[in-house]
Amino acid sequence: MFELQLEQLSQHFVRNNWRLVSAESCTGGLLAASVTSLAGSSDWFEGAFVTYRLTAKTRFLGVQPATLRHHGAVSEPVAREMAQGALARSDADISVAITGLAGPSGGEPLQPVGTVWFAWCDVNGLIQAQAHVFAGTRAQVRERAVATALDGLLRLFDE
Repeated sequence: MFELQLEQLSQHFVRNNWRLVSAESCTGGLLAASVTSLAGSSDWFEGAFVTYRLTAKTRFLGVQPATLRHHGAVSEPVAREMAQGALARSDADISVAITGLAGPSGGEPLQPVGTVWFAWCDVNGLIQAQAHVFAGTRAQVRERAVATALDGLLRLFDE
């Protein structure tokens, strides 16, 4: 499904001798599954943290309980802490974090279903974050979130 993006990422990561780690919530490991569907991904994919529950975000990624309380799980600060935590707890060079509301329930007027926050972080301290609101079914929101996360990784190599 994401073959072209993954082939391009593979070339970039291998050429630079870098490794990727993911921190996923609403995608439930779909990004990791997509990456590992590509032969040779073990050369550049370190692994994944699938932290669906709040306690998992805290326990495995070091997301601060106060951040979750003040901003909620679907927020820029949480996405940033997830990306930083995944990087700190792995041997990867770049991380991507995804946290959102895939639906069909759970949305609110200020944060509707389909809201997803992303963060990308590297070992040099660069961190970027952005939000998107995707329309569609739960499966479509999750797939669009993975595509957006991969696009963000490709943009890191273009900078």
